[in-house]
Amino acid sequence: MNFSIRGQQIDVTDALRDYVDKKLSRLEKYFTAPPISEGNVTLSVVRGLHTVEVTIPLPGIMLRAEDRSDDMYASIDAVVDKLERQIRKHKTKLNRKFRKDSSQKTIFVDHAGGSSSVAVDEDDDLEVVRTKRFLLKPMDVEEAILQMNMVGHNFFVFSNIDTREVNVVYKRSDGKYGLIEQG
Repeated sequence: MNFSIRGQQIDVTDALRDYVDKKLSRLEKYFTAPPISEGNVTLSVVRGLHTVEVTIPLPGIMLRAEDRSDDMYASIDAVVDKLERQIRKHKTKLNRKFRKDSSQKTIFVDHAGGSSSVAVDEDDDLEVVRTKRFLLKPMDVEEAILQMNMVGHNFFVFSNIDTREVNVVYKRSDGKYGLIEQG
């Protein structure tokens, strides 16, 4: 698996590049053949926090993980752990959903037959435990942000008064706001 490693406000040393390569190579055991697409790794330092972002495009899915901590090496370790959990979850989901169809299941190695140290989290069900229904009040983006802040959530679904479409405003990790519109 090839990765494009770049740094923002940090020089990517050879030691850091080798550590990233070594840790991310652990993911190869989950695939029947190494993915052809190139993954992207961004290392950055902002206000003393070391951030690692990894994106791996695969056929049918996009794996992405991000972690921030006071130590770059700890952030790299945490991102690899998150990616492993995502892969195991997706593999479990595929195994449940496509037991008879092997079209997508062939992306991942089947550890069920052999002795493997990788445990698939059977408790990580994708079960909906609560459903909410509500009427979408037409409002502009600013009012939606105010409503979101009033209820104390990090996202808010609303009907955009200008476009008459369903939109979502959300609070970003940098403290600013984002808007998701229908495409």
